[in-house]
Amino acid sequence: MAIFKSGNPTLTQKMFDKSMTIEASVQGTMSVRGAINKFGFLLVMIIGGAAFSWHLFQEGKPDTMTTLMITGLIGGLITGLAISFKPNWAQYIAPLYGLLEGLFIGGISAILNKAYEVKFPGLIMQAVGLTFGVAIAMFLLYNFRVIKATEKFKSVILSATLGIGLFYLLTMVLGFFGVNVSFAHDSSLLSIGISLFIVAIAALNLIMDFDMIEQGAERGAPKFMEWYGAFGLVVTLVWLYLEILRLLSKLGNRN
Repeated sequence: MAIFKSGNPTLTQKMFDKSMTIEASVQGTMSVRGAINKFGFLLVMIIGGAAFSWHLFQEGKPDTMTTLMITGLIGGLITGLAISFKPNWAQYIAPLYGLLEGLFIGGISAILNKAYEVKFPGLIMQAVGLTFGVAIAMFLLYNFRVIKATEKFKSVILSATLGIGLFYLLTMVLGFFGVNVSFAHDSSLLSIGISLFIVAIAALNLIMDFDMIEQGAERGAPKFMEWYGAFGLVVTLVWLYLEILRLLSKLGNRN
């Protein structure tokens, strides 16, 4: 029974099923509360890294901030891939992933805050507020079973997420060859519509992540999977924040 189907590539049935026979008897089993607690810790790491990058920019050290932002981007990608292929590593390097993502997010946020301080004051605070607001709303919708993670729901969201990934990849490849896919970046109604769709899919991926953690706990996944589940939630939340930030910046360009 494929209960671990998720649009989030870091939370997959294969990883959970593989973990069932590894270290569960030694470490104990995961719990939903444990995963949420670890998710909170990773959020603290992200906020700390983001605050440091933001502070560097505000202190007039953009070069240092840019170096750390790039380090966070590349390091976060490498660390995230490592955890995706080795879930048991999450308990050791997930905090590092959170810190690196924070450095990247803080840098991007500081740059956009400066760029839109006239056209869209408060851009970053609105993006942060909307991200947490959407995340809380998704949790409540899942908790009260208003939205159920049925097999059909998982299949649709997974397909949409893969399609978005291919869209990202295509625009990147075309960009290398000098082809500008304008509707992916400009402030046209089509571009805004695409961003709204991506934000919606990112938000619905949270439903799948919540379900993945709950099912993992019910099936007795080993304790380290709490870190892996928390890591997966962070991946989706970061994606959601960046897409909301992109959407708001497009709206700001239309003012």
